[in-house]
Amino acid sequence: MKYKKKVLENGLRVITVQMKDNPTVTVLVMVEAGSEYETKEKNGISHFLEHMCFKGTVKRPTALLISKELDSIGAHYNAFTSDEYTGYYAKSAPKHIYKILDVVSDLYLNQVFDEKEIEKEKGVIIEEINMYRDLPHRHVQELFLTLLYGDQPAGWSIAGTKDTVQAMKRDDFVEYRQMHYTPEATTVIIAGNFDEKILYKDIIKTFGYLPRSRKDKKPKIKEAQVEPALLVEDRKTDQAHVVLGVRGYP
Repeated sequence: MKYKKKVLENGLRVITVQMKDNPTVTVLVMVEAGSEYETKEKNGISHFLEHMCFKGTVKRPTALLISKELDSIGAHYNAFTSDEYTGYYAKSAPKHIYKILDVVSDLYLNQVFDEKEIEKEKGVIIEEINMYRDLPHRHVQELFLTLLYGDQPAGWSIAGTKDTVQAMKRDDFVEYRQMHYTPEATTVIIAGNFDEKILYKDIIKTFGYLPRSRKDKKPKIKEAQVEPALLVEDRKTDQAHVVLGVRGYP
């Protein structure tokens, strides 16, 4: 598959993949912000911030306005957080490309972090943490990472803990966003059926004004294992879930 990569003057990367026969187009904005960039006190903030992006922006103050606008054009949209990155995307018919670019960029650029919404979302995320713990095939993966890396960012849960989530305040999100949501840490990907020349001008207009700023790097992972390790968690279930792993090359 052919693609083109360009870098704006502020360091933001743009990757375009033209697929003329594709009946859809997808806009994806990815930023280097995940659990490996967090402190122990703020574990889970990358994932929590992702949730808050859909709770209101300056241009679209409520979650209902965001969903209503995207639903009205039949768009598929979502976001995700991993240990190393967070992504926001929308997929629609090609004629709506500029609409989904506007909405996705708005989610990334203009969050309001309403304090009432933050407090309400804490309950949602804590329920999500409970849900993941009740899925043994998922929970065993987190246990494996904890065993592998221990008490450092690479060994922590992406969702955080109930205590860290409950303690988060609006200022925490504002500070974390300023530190990590920078042009040099961001990649905009467009794939599908679109006019590349016109769209690129729109991307420059949307993201080009952002000032170049230094991106905080994630802590280096400490590899301290010197002998085989085992972690067992007993549960009253009908199945046993096992993960067996070995270290590879970095």
